[in-house]
Amino acid sequence: MPVITISRGSYSHGKDVAEKVAEKLGYECVSREIILEASEYFNVPEFKLLKAIQDAPSFLDRITYGKEKYIAYVKAALLRHFMKDNVIYHGFAGHFFVADVPHVLKVRIIADFEERIRLVMEKDGVSREEAVDFLNKLDAERRKWGLRLYGIDTSDASLYDLVLHVKKLTVEDAADIVCYVVNMERFNTTEESKQMLQDLALEAEIKALLIDLRPDAEVSSKNGVVTVSIRLPVEIDETELVKKIEEKCSKVSGLKDLKVQVSPTTLFRQ
Repeated sequence: MPVITISRGSYSHGKDVAEKVAEKLGYECVSREIILEASEYFNVPEFKLLKAIQDAPSFLDRITYGKEKYIAYVKAALLRHFMKDNVIYHGFAGHFFVADVPHVLKVRIIADFEERIRLVMEKDGVSREEAVDFLNKLDAERRKWGLRLYGIDTSDASLYDLVLHVKKLTVEDAADIVCYVVNMERFNTTEESKQMLQDLALEAEIKALLIDLRPDAEVSSKNGVVTVSIRLPVEIDETELVKKIEEKCSKVSGLKDLKVQVSPTTLFRQ
């Protein structure tokens, strides 16, 4: 069975649609649970993971891989969860990680700005001016997040299989449409698409495990065979580093073989 990701701006009824679809299909509905799983698995404070997926990366983050580290943890937990099938995830960034997986239906839920303002005022008890300022800042931050990390604008409709505007369509209508589309044959899980997701999950987990050791490591997986590519100055012995990489990856579920490729670089001295 397929996986569904629902991307939504805050206060756009995306959560309501996701929960209604999960109820109709009998799917597991997850969002913040992924953060908790990543926090527990990688022993990282939850607030750091939340901050990483909510705030755009600073210049320092991009130099030090600070934010990328926490996003790697969330990505690994999310992809592992998707391997269960029959999952609907609503939240930020889910569709980024599974862009090419055929059995994942990627949905975007939008709502009129006036409706979003009304919801903020109603739920948070703030003035109209405060609600407008809050939503403008939040939308800008989320757009910067995608652009700085992936060069992708989250509001770009081409990123999604389905974009639904909750206005004339009710939450119930939107849920019915998602249920109809996800049951199309083209979203059926195949052995090939399942393997593609397994490889992505494997890549993500190993990247997350290695990010403190070698944040610049490139990781790829093909049918469970993982290749880790790193660049190392010729003056440095690679033996110890390769050993550490192998140790960190030794207990990863689904790993059939690990290959570490080291490409030499030159240290420049004045």
